[in-house]
Amino acid sequence: MNWLRKFMVGRYGGDQLSIFLFVLSIVLTLIGQLAEIPILMTISYIPLFVAIYRILSNDVQKRRMENYKFAMLVSPIYSKLKKAQNRIKGSKTHKYFKCAKCKTILRVPKGKGKILVTCPKCKTKFTTKK
Repeated sequence: MNWLRKFMVGRYGGDQLSIFLFVLSIVLTLIGQLAEIPILMTISYIPLFVAIYRILSNDVQKRRMENYKFAMLVSPIYSKLKKAQNRIKGSKTHKYFKCAKCKTILRVPKGKGKILVTCPKCKTKFTTKK
């Protein structure tokens, strides 16, 4: 294993984009096999080779920039999924609704009857029964 460490010195290594490319390659391969589409099987090698090239690349600055751009592209999608996951997780104990004035999503505990809620963003006060 020491030879592998020596080999990887100065190389970029794996990151989020490389992992995404590997997963994309696996998904394309599975779809190509299940649907029996040979061209899709061939196309599935492209992300695999790009990921391997990125991992073994010596141009660390370029790979960091590529990963940064990928992260900026994916972060809005990831944050929306994370918010939806948290909302589903808290749906048994809390009720979610929007402020009428600023449209901020607010969370109120369930089963408390009428509650006077103050929006933390615009300081609007309103009563809700949740």
